[in-house]
Amino acid sequence: MDRRPLVELENLTVDYPTRRGPVRAVDGISLTVERGSVLGIVGESGSGKSTVGYALMGLTQASNAAVAGTLRFQDTDLLALPARDWRRLRGARMSMVFQDAMSTLNPVMRVGDQIAEVFRWHCPDMPGRERSARALDLLERVGIQEAGRRMKAYPHELSGGMRQRAVIAAAIALEPALIIADEPTTALDVTVQAQILALLRDLIREKQTALIFISHDLGVVSDVCERVAVMQDGRIVEHGPTAAILQAPTHPYTRRLLDARPRFGRGHAAAAQPGGSAASGKPLLEIRDLTVEFPLPAGPFEKPRRIRAVDGVTFTLHEGEAFGLVGESGSGKSTIGRVVARLLTPTSGTLAFAGEDWLALRGAALDRRRRAVQMVFQSPYASLDPRWRIVDILGEPLRSYRVLLDRAGIHRRAAELMETVGLDPAWLERYPHQFSGGQRQRIAIARALALEPRLLIADEPVSALDVSSQDQILKLLRTIRAETGLAMLFISHDLSVIDHLCETVAVLEKGKLVDIGSTRDVFRHSKNRYTRALIDAVPGRDAAPGRPSDVGPPAQAHPEASPALSGSP
Repeated sequence: MDRRPLVELENLTVDYPTRRGPVRAVDGISLTVERGSVLGIVGESGSGKSTVGYALMGLTQASNAAVAGTLRFQDTDLLALPARDWRRLRGARMSMVFQDAMSTLNPVMRVGDQIAEVFRWHCPDMPGRERSARALDLLERVGIQEAGRRMKAYPHELSGGMRQRAVIAAAIALEPALIIADEPTTALDVTVQAQILALLRDLIREKQTALIFISHDLGVVSDVCERVAVMQDGRIVEHGPTAAILQAPTHPYTRRLLDARPRFGRGHAAAAQPGGSAASGKPLLEIRDLTVEFPLPAGPFEKPRRIRAVDGVTFTLHEGEAFGLVGESGSGKSTIGRVVARLLTPTSGTLAFAGEDWLALRGAALDRRRRAVQMVFQSPYASLDPRWRIVDILGEPLRSYRVLLDRAGIHRRAAELMETVGLDPAWLERYPHQFSGGQRQRIAIARALALEPRLLIADEPVSALDVSSQDQILKLLRTIRAETGLAMLFISHDLSVIDHLCETVAVLEKGKLVDIGSTRDVFRHSKNRYTRALIDAVPGRDAAPGRPSDVGPPAQAHPEASPALSGSP
């Protein structure tokens, strides 16, 4: 295997201009990436890890950032390249897979055309028919079924996993020497995530492609990367073999990241029913034979078709219980949450809440009672109105339900809610963009708690957060449950999070309930084929810290490591 340096970074710094002066996002880091190797870069949000990838791709130019130091790729001084040479380099010799495939793809172009566009730009003499054939071959190579039909689809018509595969297909089209993958699996379920990681591993093995894998998920990094660099506040605080760093970290920041990660198989004791035993609690939510169908688009001469998103699901959630819903994308778990919140109307079935027919409520009767069921959505960026101050966001449910109408009373209640979720009430006059992702999700939780609900529906509330923010949100939810007896319907594709938080879990496959029981029993003893497949796909199951002697010499702290820990997000 050729291990000559492919990428060399020496004393790289990146400064972003702000009104208050430059902010240093990357502070004098040095790294080397060899051909065919896999380097992981991990850290919290704001640690500078993505900025390293942007600098390598020439996406931090003089107009929006100041880049200094040495940045070399295949003996080419990247910082000296003119814009024209950058365009020739990107896509052909190096490419990048971004976190959000939906925003990466052009929403008004068919998927096949977007992949073929790579050849149009870099191989202008290639005939159009050959470009289309190559795009089809790439879609098949990344494992997209019915690739010919998917070629003609628009991005919104594909699942999240298919969109990410399409982005990877475009990234590998010209077999680049370097791929930079920036959180490529964050929003994917465990089985699709495992498939994407296997695809990247195959590419590295077959083509000797180097991979820089940027992630906050230490489990994924442990499964993919040979070496890992841990970043904090723009600096590398620890760098070495992945096994050595994960098993015997030397820097306190790395240990904190590892401690914050919910590890699958160790959460049963943590989910020890803080809200009371589900077995002794009264039934709060009773779902019987719930079915939800959606119409599919049809042509003028086609018969109307429907897809069954939820197929005859039955379960009971008790007072004070944390009930987890897991499954792949498209399994129906979010649809069930939206039915319970009365955001969707089911095709058939019954749903009782606190002994009352929940689906029969209409008008004013529904408005009065639905305050008992509140929802926290996946994206803390999309669920808060960017034009409103936090005091107005938290005050909106209080005004809507006429709980409080005077401004002073609303401000007092909003301040109490901020303290409940661990935020400074002095920040009430700020806007959402002035908070980190973890802080925004705390605000979303505070808004859901404003009306003192009996049931909180949490739909993937931590999937987009780094491990430290995720740990803080999970601890917050456990504390709130312990203090209030709040019941939770927790929807997630992350089995480690469910294992950490929930007493009961239900597993959904293609809309059907295939497994249900206590979290301990299902995750330890289930014999269901699909449940076992989900468990087997959990990344980093063997990456728990152990004795240094188990893995050889311990990793070394970076010589420029700062002993201070970063503040909470």
